[in-house]
Amino acid sequence: MEHQRNLRLRQAAREQRECERLIAQAQRERERARKASAQADKQAAKEAAARYAQARQAETAALNKDLAERLAELDGLLTTSLRTSARIPFAALRKQPEITRFDPGPDGVPTAPPAWTDYAPPPASAILRMFKKQAVERTMAERQAAFAAAEKQHRADEANRIQRRQQAERKHRADVAAARQRAEDANAKVDAFEQAYRHGRPEAVNDYLEMTLEARPLPAGLPSEVEVAYQTDNRRLMVVLDVPGVDAIPADAEYRYVRTKDEISTKARPPREINQRYSNLVAQLVLRTMRDAFDVADKNLVTEVAVSAFVSTRNKDTGRPERPCLVSLMTTREQFGDLVLSELDPGECLRHLNALVSKHPWDLEAVKPVFDPDLSRYKIIDAHDAAAGLDSRQVLLDLDPIEFEFLVRQLFEAMGMKAWSTQASRDDGVDGVAVNEDPIMGGVCIIQAKRYRGVVSTEAVRALAGTMGQLKASRGVLVTTSWFGKQSHDFAAEHGRIQLIEGPHLKQMLQEYLGLDVVIGELKGAPKRL
Repeated sequence: MEHQRNLRLRQAAREQRECERLIAQAQRERERARKASAQADKQAAKEAAARYAQARQAETAALNKDLAERLAELDGLLTTSLRTSARIPFAALRKQPEITRFDPGPDGVPTAPPAWTDYAPPPASAILRMFKKQAVERTMAERQAAFAAAEKQHRADEANRIQRRQQAERKHRADVAAARQRAEDANAKVDAFEQAYRHGRPEAVNDYLEMTLEARPLPAGLPSEVEVAYQTDNRRLMVVLDVPGVDAIPADAEYRYVRTKDEISTKARPPREINQRYSNLVAQLVLRTMRDAFDVADKNLVTEVAVSAFVSTRNKDTGRPERPCLVSLMTTREQFGDLVLSELDPGECLRHLNALVSKHPWDLEAVKPVFDPDLSRYKIIDAHDAAAGLDSRQVLLDLDPIEFEFLVRQLFEAMGMKAWSTQASRDDGVDGVAVNEDPIMGGVCIIQAKRYRGVVSTEAVRALAGTMGQLKASRGVLVTTSWFGKQSHDFAAEHGRIQLIEGPHLKQMLQEYLGLDVVIGELKGAPKRL
């Protein structure tokens, strides 16, 4: 008994140990499974985090790519335009008549006539014909009558169908004729438009050039509006150009993904770089507009283009809308044609062309335009073309060299000079080459203007004679706000082809030819005769 009890105890102990082993094994397996699952979850989370970070980095890279492309688009605004012409052929304005193929629809298909086989009664047997002859004959008569009615209805339906088709055909022919007439009328207007443009009619030249300049492809967000006015007498095209504000330059220089904060941060573009880029953008827009205007306009119509660039904004003090002029210039086709637009610096080029340029365009610091932006008036304004400003008795000696140039230029154009070209001199004056079309006294004329407070030296008169010899000019004119000495007058008289115009005479000429009452300004040591 004791032995058996011990056996049972040992068996129970073995079973207990086995149970504990199995339980421990199960716990270890569950722990391994838990750790494996946790590791898998951790790996999955890590991979998901990596994919998310890659997606955010790709998003950041895309933003930087878009930013770089935008900057490249703005920086290359001028050079990329040189690959194509802004001209719109008049043939492209012509219209083709919108003619569709005639489709009669269901009325174009005749309907099948009724068939007797669909109405004929089944053949009667000999017995029926013998004993029910009348019934057979009545059935036959009814069927024949129904067939005749069906044929009559078919003929009526076909007549109606043919009538509807004929009406549709007549309407289609009328629509085609009307479409052709509309196209002919529109094309006749295009032909008249082209003829008016070729003959230099201002309204046609204005419409065509405004249409072509506004159709130019520009980077997104840049205004495309322009207004033009054509002056037939001097073959001058004036363009009022809308330019964007400084916000056209991206304020962000770079995008960065900060993984610890899970955000895309930006690095601000330095204000100095924004200002430089904005000045460059405005200069490019002005030069491109000039290039496109000369490219589009026929050479025999436009020999000179003037562009004034305005930006629409609001005054920060008053909140009222205003349009400061940032750039204004005028140049000839010949002068502009000497430029290599693909190689130049836009800002330096404007200075080379004697443009009036805002010193701080990003602050909307305005300059006086060289022509009145109200193009309906066709007037040159202020000191740059001797209109509004000088009419209020502006002082000639207060004008800057470029303003003085435009005044002198307008004066001699009013006197009949043509094909004027200028080059700023080194002594606050202007050297101009013009053509007098008078058949007797005409020819190339050298015009030099000196904005002086004191006497003009004899060397200046002798230098004019030398320039006349170099350019083989038939006449020379030396204009000054001051006066000439006796030696200068004697030299001019001996030369015979030099005319000297002193301040009082210049004042008189401005009154006579331009209707301007001006003041010379304070002179130093002027003789009593002045």
